[in-house]
Amino acid sequence: MSEKLRQLINSITPPDEVAASAASQHLDQLTKPPGSLGKLESMSIQLAGITGTVKPEFNHKTVMVMAADHGVCEEGVSAFPAEVTQQMLYNMLSGGAAINVLARHAGADVKVVDVGVNADVAHPDLVSRKVRMGTSNMAKGPAMLRTEAEQAILAGAEAVAEAFEDGTRLFVTGELGIGNTTASAAVVCALTGLEPEVIVGRGTGVDTAGLTRKIAVVCRALDVNQPDGNDALDVLTKVGGLEIAALAGVILGAAAHRCPVVLDGFISGAAALAARALAPASAAYMLASHASDERGHAAVLRQLKLEPMLHLDMRLGEGTGGALSLHLIDAACRIMREMATFADAGVSDGQGAAQR
Repeated sequence: MSEKLRQLINSITPPDEVAASAASQHLDQLTKPPGSLGKLESMSIQLAGITGTVKPEFNHKTVMVMAADHGVCEEGVSAFPAEVTQQMLYNMLSGGAAINVLARHAGADVKVVDVGVNADVAHPDLVSRKVRMGTSNMAKGPAMLRTEAEQAILAGAEAVAEAFEDGTRLFVTGELGIGNTTASAAVVCALTGLEPEVIVGRGTGVDTAGLTRKIAVVCRALDVNQPDGNDALDVLTKVGGLEIAALAGVILGAAAHRCPVVLDGFISGAAALAARALAPASAAYMLASHASDERGHAAVLRQLKLEPMLHLDMRLGEGTGGALSLHLIDAACRIMREMATFADAGVSDGQGAAQR
């Protein structure tokens, strides 16, 4: 492991327990029965601990979309050809993708980072951090070099650092890359020991024959490469993707800057497992936005011990579920900042004689 990556990992510290406790106490003073706002309350406490602020406010939010291609597409694992990555990249940069619409609705920016698109792409709004022109076919050998996996992780962390300097205080994970549910499934299986048959899903919508082929490809990639489940870098190197590694870097970078990071779906979940394996303390900075309809995502969330905010049968990726969940995060923050306490409103809290 490079010294730069080691420093990033070592810079991640646990949340502020004092702020979290103060947030809990404040919630109990608000004009409601204790705990009656359910998950909004637990979210408020987590956000306080992450930021060290009892009443945080996230005026600048950014969806970090990491983009890359996958050599495993040669095996026919996707319903779409690999060229769609590049085409969708330009669609996203022009503001026409689903994530653009939902991010605008949530008042969030979209930052698109090229870490491994298999083409020379250029656009004024594109952040270029290309490590290589896509991965190799993991069904035949390692997806990339270990140094390339590290470079991709650091690219994600550096993109976070730049956005933080520009004022972002909350991050959402997003991705773009045809074939990335196949690589993500292999990463999840390698890190958890779960079988491909229970993790591999239909991704872009492959038919039953395509799903059978996809499971076989993941099995072959794991057998050919023998990734070490106790070494997240080895797993990312052998069966990962450049954007998956970069997303792990986004998560680590957000945690290092004491910012919450909202996980999108299955691909983000695979990256989160890798990030947690590299830096266990990073798990406390993660929030799960939704339960993806991709088959393995529920198992990933169980592994991460995260409860999703939304269940909408979505499986698009891009950060779309994460963008939708921002409305709930904003609601939790507004409760902390704007709701009256019993004392403010002159309402009895059950301990005094006054009645409403």
